[in-house]
Order: sequence, then structure tokens, then C-alpha cells
Amino acid sequence: MKNTIYQLNSVTGTQMNSYIITTADDHVIVIDGGFRQDAENMLTYLRDITGQDIPHVDAWIFSHAHLDHISCFNEVVEKHWDKITVDHVYYNFPSIQYCSREGRGYDRAIEEFQANLPRFADKVLTPYGFDTYDIGEAHIEILYTPNCEIQCNFVNNSTMVFMMTLGGKKILFLGDAGEEEGDRILALYAGTDKLKADYVQMAHHGQNGVKKDFYEAVAPTACLWCTPKWLWDNDAGLGYNTHGWKTIEVQGWMEELGVKEHYILMNGTQIIEL
Repeated sequence: MKNTIYQLNSVTGTQMNSYIITTADDHVIVIDGGFRQDAENMLTYLRDITGQDIPHVDAWIFSHAHLDHISCFNEVVEKHWDKITVDHVYYNFPSIQYCSREGRGYDRAIEEFQANLPRFADKVLTPYGFDTYDIGEAHIEILYTPNCEIQCNFVNNSTMVFMMTLGGKKILFLGDAGEEEGDRILALYAGTDKLKADYVQMAHHGQNGVKKDFYEAVAPTACLWCTPKWLWDNDAGLGYNTHGWKTIEVQGWMEELGVKEHYILMNGTQIIEL
């Protein structure tokens, strides 16, 4: 295997986060995974990438507890746990009570996750801000974990933000971090270059996430967009840029920052060798 980022395509055609990362010393990391419908696709990719009938994952990392990030794992644990081996599961979720304040059933995924916990509890590691982990050649630094003082956009703003260094490149994973979390992280690392990265996973699928000044601090050379075409085009059915999503605006920010390299979910699975 090589130092490679795989940004997996969406089976459902909706927004979701799903990454497989391989290292040159044969370690495998999964980040989030998407919806339940994405589980078979995830397992197929893992088998193909590792060449193993029962693929081995060294680390499965979750950014936060939304359906489009953790439901794939719920499906794997419930129906395919004999088809995969996982060393460690990394997450730091707030309580179900905190998540349920968002309403709209967004607590369902975390309820399912916790119901499945007895099957993988011995594999769980709980990261906190400033923790570091080495998974083969991949070095991971946890930059931020949930702060339940934020009283809006509850689950998105509970994203665990982390920096991965691999193959001489830095990749910043922002999950679905919102403006409020982004502001806190900016203040926390003010006057440092801790947020500077070569690649950035665009917050909240590239819209309604962190602010422009956050991306200015990151100053990326490439962007990872977990963004289907309808969201990329800000089109809910009435045509290009006719809806209320901020994707077009954020694309403009990246153009102003001089970013010319974009890896977008709407174009299918993206493979980036580092």
C-alpha cells in the first residue's frame, strides 16, 4: 500500500463523509463512513485496497454523531462484524441528551451507536484535545473535542477536529464543524501555525461550516469536498445557485485563496496519493 487518501463516493447520492486512508507501512484508517447504505461499498473498498478477504482496520475514527457519519459503522457492527477486524475505535461524542436538543431525530444514530457499544467497547479510545496518536506512518493530532457550552447547531459543533500528517503532507479534517466551533478553534490557536494544512476536508460538506477567516488560517493548496452535485450547485430543483446553501460562496472563498486543486464527491470516489 501507499500513503493514500480515498474519499468514497455516496451510494445514496446525498451528502456524507467517508474516507479510507492507507499508509506506506500497511496501516489502514477509516474516517466516518456515511449512511447504512454505504456499508457494502465500504467493505468492498477495504477488501480491494488491502487484498484481504476479511480486511483489517487499524483505526476507525469518528468526527461526530450524525447519521451520515456513523450509520455505516452501525450497519457494519450489526450485520458484518464477522467480515472485518478493527483494532481501535476513536470518538468523543457528547451525551444523547445534548444531541437530542437538536431535534429532528438526530439523536437516533447515536442511540444505535451506543446500543451496539457492547460489541466493540474493548476497542474504544476516547481522544481529547492535544492528544496525539501514531498509526503506522500517520501522525494524528487532536486539535479540538466537543465543548458543550456551544448552544446552537449542537451536533455539528461537537465535531472532533484533527490534523493528520502523512507522506510529508498535512490533512485537516473538519467534519461538520460550524461557525461557532470554528471561532473557538481559531481563538485557541491564534498566533500559531497549528491550523496550516496542505489539504482541508471542507467543513459541513462545503457549506454552512467554518467561516472564511478559518480557511485563511488553514491556507490549503487542495480541498476535499464531501459534496454531491446538487449541493455543489446549490440546486434543490430550481436550477444553479437558486437555494439557500452557501456552497457557491465557499467555492468563491477558495478561489480568492488561490486553491486550484479540488477533490469532489460529485465526481465519484477520489484517490489522492501523498
